[in-house]
Amino acid sequence: MKITQFNVEGLQLLEPKVFGDSRGYFLESYNQNRYDEALGKEVRFVQDNESLSSYGVLRGLHYQLPPFAQSKLVRVLVGQVLDVAIDLRPNSPTFGQHVSVTLSATNHHQLFIPRGFAHGFVVLSEEALFSYKVDNFYSPQAERSIRFDDPALGIDWQVPANKLQLAQKDAAAPTLDQAEAFPTGGL
Repeated sequence: MKITQFNVEGLQLLEPKVFGDSRGYFLESYNQNRYDEALGKEVRFVQDNESLSSYGVLRGLHYQLPPFAQSKLVRVLVGQVLDVAIDLRPNSPTFGQHVSVTLSATNHHQLFIPRGFAHGFVVLSEEALFSYKVDNFYSPQAERSIRFDDPALGIDWQVPANKLQLAQKDAAAPTLDQAEAFPTGGL
């Protein structure tokens, strides 16, 4: 497995080894031991989630406050998305910075997003089947959002604004400076 580190500590792009031939391909999409080694720590995933979305659907930017904060391992099974993670760790030197990567059924890349980040994606293909593992259960009371088009974030979503499709809660989310922050004591 190839691992790419970013300038925002904790985010990792994982590229599983793909074995292909004229019949198709095989890859190991998850192996606890290999991922613990690749991530440099043990992450116990407790829930798998999946969403099907059409072109221009933007989901995010979501996070959960402690004690319900979540690490995520995200990937795309069908189609292509632009995936974005924003550092919300208050003591981090990269607080407020984001990383965006293209995840697709073709490149098989996976993004590991540790606790302390907001996450979102937009569908770049006709449709996308998005799959992700989380290491903590969903808690509606702890869920928060940040506005996708906050000028302070400067995210290029690569989809014209008039083609974006958003849930009402995402369209009405606060900007980063108005959003509820993670506590400084850690995650």
